[in-house]
Amino acid sequence: MKEIIVGKVKIGGENPLILIAGPCVIESEKSALDTAEKLKDICKEINIPLIYKSSYDKANRTSVKSFRGVGLKKGLKILKKVRDKFNIPVLSDIHKEEDIKEAADVLDIIQIPAFLSRQTDLIIKVAKTGRVVNVKKGQFLAPWDVKNIIKKIESTGNKKILITERGVSFGYNNLIADMRSLPIMRGFGHPVIFDATHSLQLPGGAGNSSGGQREFVPHITRAAVATGCDGIFMEVHPDPDKAPCDGPNMLKMDNLPSLLKQIKEIDRVVKSPLAPL
Repeated sequence: MKEIIVGKVKIGGENPLILIAGPCVIESEKSALDTAEKLKDICKEINIPLIYKSSYDKANRTSVKSFRGVGLKKGLKILKKVRDKFNIPVLSDIHKEEDIKEAADVLDIIQIPAFLSRQTDLIIKVAKTGRVVNVKKGQFLAPWDVKNIIKKIESTGNKKILITERGVSFGYNNLIADMRSLPIMRGFGHPVIFDATHSLQLPGGAGNSSGGQREFVPHITRAAVATGCDGIFMEVHPDPDKAPCDGPNMLKMDNLPSLLKQIKEIDRVVKSPLAPL
């Protein structure tokens, strides 16, 4: 298993679990800074490495009227402030090739959205920046299909790869998390992250927006860590019911500390030496 270092955060190898967290989209500079500060305080107390995540633009919304974020330039400026003020790595997703250069100047990790996980030109251009690339496995892909995505990135000489499981389509407007995918994808030699909130999304389930089942976040998070993964991706918000998008599947910030304490202990047990089964 490769180890990837992002700032002071070590992912994979024999390292403990890391957390990638933040609101779905950047709502304002103040909300981003407030959320980042709270997340850093929580993770410092529990001793879990943090990478801050928030999207400057969510292009794959259900409705043309859906809130998408603050845009590329303003969003990257805010993420740079988060990184510089709190000394934590930042991650955001890109949807267009023309955004790559500006995004790479700010982001520590560039994320390929699940719907774009087969877009060869986009993936290769992101990989050529030399930044860590986090690929969300498409809802339409089997875990072994990820090998082809990895080969695309590695063809550029970039070995700094994260693969994120975010559920697989299960009929209409529903996803299911297949825990078998975690050891399968870890077997390819790169760190694997489990997206505990998007795995509970109900795509288009609310008609003009996606629904979600955040009440199950603790359950599938614990299950993923017990199965074995290198990090948890989780969208959190101070008040998910008032979030402009993805509120139904985001975890309330107040519920994060107790869950992190649980999964940290589970991760310790899972990664302890064990005789072969």
